[in-house]
Order: sequence, then C-alpha cells, then structure tokens
Amino acid sequence: MKLAIAITGASGVGLAKRFIDNLPQDIEAHIVASQNASIVSVCENKKAFFYNNDDISASVASGSFGVDATIILPCSMNSLAKIACGISDNLPTRIAAVALKERKTLLLAPREMPFSTIALENMYKLSLMGVIISPPVMAYYSDIKTLEDMEIFLIGKWYDALNIPHNLYKRWGGGIDAK
Repeated sequence: MKLAIAITGASGVGLAKRFIDNLPQDIEAHIVASQNASIVSVCENKKAFFYNNDDISASVASGSFGVDATIILPCSMNSLAKIACGISDNLPTRIAAVALKERKTLLLAPREMPFSTIALENMYKLSLMGVIISPPVMAYYSDIKTLEDMEIFLIGKWYDALNIPHNLYKRWGGGIDAK
C-alpha cells in the first residue's frame, strides 16, 4: 500500500511521528511536512520517502503515482480551508486535491479546538465529498490508562479508517490486546 502523509502545523507533530513509526513495514509512506512540522524527518519507518512542502510537482502529487490513501495529520485549519475551497498551493493541499479527484480515501485529522463555525462548515462540505474527518478525540474504552495508550488508540482508529491492518488496541468485545 502507498500512503501519502502530510503534516501541517507543529501542534500534534509528535502524534504524526508515532503514526508513521507504527506503520506496518509493508506500507510505503510518502511524507510531506510543512516547515513548522519539519521535525518529522527523524521518523524510524524504513519505507519512508520525504518531500519538500513547496514541491507541488513531486511524484506523490500526481494521480498516476498511485497513492492508495492520504492522511493529513495533524491538519491545520488553514489546510482544511484550502482543501475545502479547492486551493492547492503547496504539496499537502495538492495531494489532498489529487485524492479528491481520484476518489481515493482522504482522512483529515483537524487539530484545533474548539471548532469555529467556518471550520465546521468546511468539515461538513468535505464530509459530503467523502472525506473522513477524524480529529484526535479521546475515548474511554479499550483499557486506556495513559496518554501513550490514548495516542496508540487514536492511531489504531486512523489505521482502521485507512484499512491498514493492526493490533494496536483492544477492540470492543474483548478482541485484540494491545500489550
């Protein structure tokens, strides 16, 4: 599976790093980070390819490149608004536009709260287009005891939405144990 991962904004970049580090080895990750999120270059995933935020001609920005799914984690409100309005002036917004035109899975993890009415309208508009809107929202099941447990749970939920097999958290009904 080819996965495009865009990281917009610095807030939540640690969660994006953990998302990448926990990817199964058979996932080919194509990563672009905004200038504010450039610390992601220390990720440990062995099948990771990094791109410049401003290179909208990068291979990952083409529908013919064959990305299976795209996630923007975290997704700044600026990026969310641009995607909702069809503005693709940097690589993260361009790969989102390609995902939309190719009707591929696109997951956005908005990072700011509370959400303004404008942000909610943009999320609604994108949801109508089939975009998965999945902010990092806490959950209280699955035997979560620490912040790390919560982050692993969130990553597992995002993997579920992207059809990435995992056993990161205990599923409802006593399924897989994360430890």
